[in-house]
Amino acid sequence: MRLIVHLIPKASSNKIEGWAQNSQGKKVLRVKVTAVPEDGKANAALIEMLSKTLHVSKSAISLVRGATSRVKELEIEMTEEEIKSAFS
Repeated sequence: MRLIVHLIPKASSNKIEGWAQNSQGKKVLRVKVTAVPEDGKANAALIEMLSKTLHVSKSAISLVRGATSRVKELEIEMTEEEIKSAFS
């Protein structure tokens, strides 16, 4: 399943804030990480946090779009229902 994430780097703590709507009205998952947005550190922290939360390996999550943007599109090897229930 494709998941859109709004990532906030350099936060005071690592936290999944929950679902929000972006300017186009799409549902996005807001996530904060303490890692800096340099050399892919924030992206790696995001993938690690999601893999622990969703109980999947890091290799089951891949960054499809947005490597240098705060808005990211991830491909996760889970169903939409499994992902939504994990963040409810």
